[in-house]
Amino acid sequence: MINNYVEGTQGPVKDKASPSGLHFRDSKRKVDYVLAYHYRRRLARHEPGAASPEPGRGSASVALVSNGGTGKGRAEPQQQQQQDDGQCGLREWPGLPGLELVELSPLDALEEERRLQREEYERNLLEAGLEIEKDPENKSQGLSFVRIHAPWQVLSREAELLKIKMPTKKMYEITEEKGILKTLNEIWCKLTEPLQPQVPQQENTKMKTLSYPFSREKIYLYNIKDKDTFFDNATRSRIVREILKRTSTKARNSMGIGTLIANNVYDAAYPLHDGEYEGQNDDVNERKLLYQEWARYGVFYKFQPIDLIRKYFGEKIGLYFAWLGLYTEFLIPSSVVGIIVFLYGCITIESDIPSREMCDQRNAFTMCPLCDKFCDYWNLSSACGTARASHLFDNPATVFFSIFMALWATMFLEQWKRLQMRLSYFWDLTGLEEEEEHPRPEYENKLLQKKLKNKNITTENSNENEKEKLTWSDRMPGYAANFGLILFMIMLTFSAVFGVIVYRITTAAALSFSTNETTRSNVRVTVTATAVIINLVVVLILDEIYGAVAKWLTEIEIPKTEKTFEERLILKAFLLKFVNSYASIFYVAFFKGRFVGRPGRYVYMFEGYRMEECAPGGCLMELCIQLSIIMLGKQLIQNNLFEIGIPKLKKLLRKLKDERTVLKEMDTNKSKDPQQWDLDYILEPFTGLTPEYMEMIIQFGFVTLFVASFPLAPVFALLNNIIEVRLDAKKFVTELRRPDTVREKDIGIWYNILSVIGKLSVIINAFVIAVTSDFIPRLMYQYAYSQDGTMHGFINHTLSYFNVSQLKAGTQPENSLFAQEVSFCRFKDYREPPWSPHQYELSKQYWAVLSARLAFVILFQNLVMFLSVLVDWMIPDIPKDISEQIKKEKTVLVDFFLKEEHEKLKLIESLIARDKRKRRSGAKSKRARAASFSQCHRSPKGSFTSFSSQHTVV
Repeated sequence: MINNYVEGTQGPVKDKASPSGLHFRDSKRKVDYVLAYHYRRRLARHEPGAASPEPGRGSASVALVSNGGTGKGRAEPQQQQQQDDGQCGLREWPGLPGLELVELSPLDALEEERRLQREEYERNLLEAGLEIEKDPENKSQGLSFVRIHAPWQVLSREAELLKIKMPTKKMYEITEEKGILKTLNEIWCKLTEPLQPQVPQQENTKMKTLSYPFSREKIYLYNIKDKDTFFDNATRSRIVREILKRTSTKARNSMGIGTLIANNVYDAAYPLHDGEYEGQNDDVNERKLLYQEWARYGVFYKFQPIDLIRKYFGEKIGLYFAWLGLYTEFLIPSSVVGIIVFLYGCITIESDIPSREMCDQRNAFTMCPLCDKFCDYWNLSSACGTARASHLFDNPATVFFSIFMALWATMFLEQWKRLQMRLSYFWDLTGLEEEEEHPRPEYENKLLQKKLKNKNITTENSNENEKEKLTWSDRMPGYAANFGLILFMIMLTFSAVFGVIVYRITTAAALSFSTNETTRSNVRVTVTATAVIINLVVVLILDEIYGAVAKWLTEIEIPKTEKTFEERLILKAFLLKFVNSYASIFYVAFFKGRFVGRPGRYVYMFEGYRMEECAPGGCLMELCIQLSIIMLGKQLIQNNLFEIGIPKLKKLLRKLKDERTVLKEMDTNKSKDPQQWDLDYILEPFTGLTPEYMEMIIQFGFVTLFVASFPLAPVFALLNNIIEVRLDAKKFVTELRRPDTVREKDIGIWYNILSVIGKLSVIINAFVIAVTSDFIPRLMYQYAYSQDGTMHGFINHTLSYFNVSQLKAGTQPENSLFAQEVSFCRFKDYREPPWSPHQYELSKQYWAVLSARLAFVILFQNLVMFLSVLVDWMIPDIPKDISEQIKKEKTVLVDFFLKEEHEKLKLIESLIARDKRKRRSGAKSKRARAASFSQCHRSPKGSFTSFSSQHTVV
């Protein structure tokens, strides 16, 4: 150990931090990781007249520096030296003259325990070879930072253990596409040149550096120009994080930094950003480059610098932004087609015969009252506006658009698999093995409690304790709570939907009693608009609640690793948010108006309140309104306002809290300019990509599941995502601490969820077209019942007759103001007329239309599924050029190894040959000297008899 605890001179000393804030005080060693903690010092009481303690003690800067030694032979004396040095304050203070031992309060005892844990943990980090620099604790309480640097010996050792692929000296040529594809690619590159971000790129894009897992034995293979820059910042921080995770302390059996943060020993652990992202200085770092070319709304039209994002934030975050970019690009063609479908509805609205018949006042369709007693008879022509608006979305083009969107979803997923494979190749993720994950702190605590309960913590059974783990019986309470609470939450969502239904029914009845003619005429519009807004508010509130509940439910399951925790959290959160977002839409699409009954025999929810029914033009228009408001509301409020406002509010509160602590006691030793670790601590900690993926997956559901009712959904999704990409980018660059880099070769469980939504969308759209829209009844009428093969008479065909004299007593309209006396009123259904022997029973047309609806669902589903499988089969998962390059890379790697080993062997042989030549020349000179010396001692037979001659022969 070299200079473990450096004591400063007496008196106030100012910290000499590095100018950039990214290095130790020597401005040479890079800060690879930072640990932050709050401390609270306990001051001893002095006896009157006693000498005061040394004023300089504890006020100067403290630096811990390791020489990187990890040998076991040196570890024990080093540790003993650390203990002697590190605890000198504890041993000297009680022994100083004039000081009394003060009994510790519970708060002081807890703080003392945390301090000892920090000291032990930092000693263990030193033994692991890391170098540490600490801030002075010269206030009664405050915030302190531990800065960590990994020297070359540690980096090379850990890189070999983690099998991190590093660039070798070898570069090979990438085979380019030939023919028309090459020409098209060149044209595309020229056209999109203004859209490319201005970031440094590889000079020769036709060449790729060969990478190989780092090995100290084969260090001659790698292109090491400078040991300080060979491992980039992201790799260095990743290596340090692995050491922090596996370094343990004996106190409380804390396993790694995660447990220490959970126990409030440390507040935070994070790598540093590469400097400021804006400022007057000309130093351009990767963070500033990302901000200028990616994280600003002014560059929304540019492509994303995916390679730079991956280099700075790691592969996991790089894959998210690559997926988001591809999804946004795919929304462009679907938006164009959606606009064309909408324009088709606008153009053909005047030529639509059913809506013209409904709007024609000469067709006197007298409709039955919409409510009992207070509602009057009404003319169907009064619903002309609703019928015309319904045609915008309920036309033959929507069937084509539904098929198109199903194929679009399949093509999107196939293209993502290809892009993912391409990125895996260029990012050296091919053949990436899953790393062994460290257990979560909660899992370790639960396991420790189990060991204490079983009283198995003994020296003899120490090996058995290591193998001990939590069984299903230990997790059974968590599983039971999960099942019960998830079921309760789903029922809560259904209750909220039922509450909105009750609101609609009661409000519609209340407004019908109004004496104002305008109010009565706009009952349906008023009820629909207010109910959808209430539903949106409920969805937003429950979404936030469900996110917190899903996290708590996952925690009580006690998953062992972070990956298992994340997957279970995703499944629970998606299930709850999916039900919450789409429950009301499912109700409008498939249940509203199906259980109304008929005049004279209506279905009542409560006494006097009839079940609500669809508008004369059908429920598709209301479904469109419901879908559009919930989708746009979630995007505007939840995805944008919450995402911008909440991090800024948290940052402000954290800053105010720290400033309040500083104001309590001014620190004269603190540097005026905040360092990078101070600036990064104020930022919001990174909590994972689950919220980012979740909002996009829910949006993907809006775009695909009910697209038959709202063809403009892809347009609004595209507009939102253009903002969302830059919003997320700005959040990662400016609002969040730098995340730990994680190597992932795919997006994990999210792909499976996307695939399920894509398949579910086929079934749902088939039912929307068949059941909710009038597409099937119109086809049936035109080709089975129409006299001239046109749509003339369709409205009359879909309306049944009812004899008003058969209305129940007390349900007839009071004080009817209808212009003419009514004998029969009409209602929308396929039923036998009152003059039929089987009056009001379901007619043959009903069963024919129902059969056609079911046949359409089966035909549509199988056709689209077949086309999706065909598209999946036609588009290979791995691009042909990438598969060839992967094979070529393996061949190049083998050739490179053989060549390097051959050169190494030749070098060894040349050294051996040179050594032999030296020995031979030395032996000749010795032989010559020996021959001249033994001339006078030659025997008669000519043999050498002297000792020197025998030695020469040997």
